[in-house]
Amino acid sequence: MTPESALIQQIRLALCRDHIRLLRNNVGALEDTNGRVVRFGLAPGSGDLIGWRTLIITPDMVGHRIAQFVSLEAKSATGRARADQIAWAAAVTAAGGVAGICRTVDEARGLLGG
Repeated sequence: MTPESALIQQIRLALCRDHIRLLRNNVGALEDTNGRVVRFGLAPGSGDLIGWRTLIITPDMVGHRIAQFVSLEAKSATGRARADQIAWAAAVTAAGGVAGICRTVDEARGLLGG
């Protein structure tokens, strides 16, 4: 298991509790047996872990819950984020979601508020 895949698993196991759900998102492309390119995953640059954090919102909607989109990109101590990964995280954050690059479980926990 690579350092990044181990970190992805550690983050998922540590944070998937109660109001947080994170799912593994593999992004890439492969050729099928006919030579056609088959793309998989959410989108280029999208995080290794995709999911949501359940929030109870403002007083006018007390008791209602919403799901806030979450996208976490795991990187080893020496790993570097690509431009498309940085752009994806910025777009998710600008839209009201939570996104970022995590090098430790504690960094991922910090992004999700605890």
